[in-house]
Amino acid sequence: MTLKIPNHIAIVMDGNGRWAQRRSHPRIFGHVRGSARVREAVREANRLGVKAVTLYAFSTENWSRPESERSVLWKLLRKYIKKDADELHRQNVRLRVIGELDRLDTETRQVVEAAVLKLSQNTGLQLTFALSYGGRREMVRAVQRISEECIAGRLRPEDIHEGTVEQFLWTAELGELAQVDLFIRTSGEKRISNFLLWQSAYAEFVFLDICWPDFDASHLRAAIEEYSGRERRFGGLDLK
Repeated sequence: MTLKIPNHIAIVMDGNGRWAQRRSHPRIFGHVRGSARVREAVREANRLGVKAVTLYAFSTENWSRPESERSVLWKLLRKYIKKDADELHRQNVRLRVIGELDRLDTETRQVVEAAVLKLSQNTGLQLTFALSYGGRREMVRAVQRISEECIAGRLRPEDIHEGTVEQFLWTAELGELAQVDLFIRTSGEKRISNFLLWQSAYAEFVFLDICWPDFDASHLRAAIEEYSGRERRFGGLDLK
C-alpha cells in the first residue's frame, strides 16, 4: 500500500508513569525512558516527509502533579533540547513551543528560547512542543484577544470567521499546517485530553495500546498506514 503521509501529526505521549509502575519502578523512571523515544519519533517523521509534528509534553492539568515529578519533567525537557538541538539543526527541523510559557521556570524558558532561536531559520519539519498547554485555555485566550481587537475598533464582529480565530491561536505561525491530519495517543486511553481541540476538528485518530516508552519508528509507520487506509471526507460524501 502506498503511504499517504499526513502533513501534521499530533501525539499525546501518554503512559510513562503506568509503564514504570507495571515494572515496579518509580513513575520518574518511565518519564526518563519516555523522553528518549521523542528522538526516534521525530527522526522517523522527518524521514517519511511529515511536515509538522506537535507533541503534548506538559498540559495545564499537569501542574497538579507533585513538584518532585514536575521538576524531573522539566529537567528531562531541558536535557533533550540541549542534547538534540544540533541534530535537529542538521535535519533542518524548526522548533516552536506553545502554551502558557510564562509559567515555566526561568532556566527552562531560557533553554527553550535559545533552541527556538537557533532553529528559527530552518525550513524542514516543523516540531512543536506543547508546554503548559490546554486547548480550552488556548481558545479562551483567542476570544479575549479578538475581543480586544473589536473594542479597539480594529476588527468588526461581523468580519470574524474561522480564519480570524485561527490567527489568534497559539498555532497561528504554522499557517495551513496547523490543521492536524493524524492524532496519535498511546497507553490505550481513548480521549484527546484538551489537546489541539480546534486544530483536530477533522483529524483521524489512532489510539495505541502501548505506553509511550515502548513507542518506536515501527509504531509511527503503523499509525500512518492506518491513516492511509482511511477515507477523509471532511463532513462531505464520497459520490464516486
